[in-house]
Amino acid sequence: MDTRKLLKSYKSGERNFSGINLHQAKLNHVDLRGINLEAADLSGADLSMANLSDCNLSRANLTNADLSRANLENANLSEVNLIGADLTRVSLKKTNLSRADLRTANLTSANLVGANLSQAEMSGADLTGANLHKANLIDSNINEAELMGVDLTTTIITELEITGEILHIGLSHKWITWAGSY
Repeated sequence: MDTRKLLKSYKSGERNFSGINLHQAKLNHVDLRGINLEAADLSGADLSMANLSDCNLSRANLTNADLSRANLENANLSEVNLIGADLTRVSLKKTNLSRADLRTANLTSANLVGANLSQAEMSGADLTGANLHKANLIDSNINEAELMGVDLTTTIITELEITGEILHIGLSHKWITWAGSY
């Protein structure tokens, strides 16, 4: 299915596009609230400034996709592949990113307030200036991630992830809720 046909079907009320191939599609600035793109191939797609709030992108391939300034609030991105994706200034408030692969993704200034990043793979990701207030990072991997200026206020995190990089940027641990210390 091409982009034009997708938008026409969406406009007429269709929401289920599970497994669709939209490799390198140009979908910037579109409003696709509530769309189901589970297991879709959106690798290399341009979704910048798109409204994908309340959508289902679980198990989708978004490798090297441009999602900069997109709205993905309350979306399901569990087990999504976002390797090398541009998520600059994206809104991921209350989004499910459990078991997501975010290796080398650019999350500069991303809004991840209340996001579920449990078991997410974020090694080598750039989280400079990201807001992770009240996010769940239990069992996630942030080795070699850039964490300068990250807001971890009341973030839920396991002790395993607080070693290495986070300690080197001078964050106070009193703001972090340690898993198992309730």
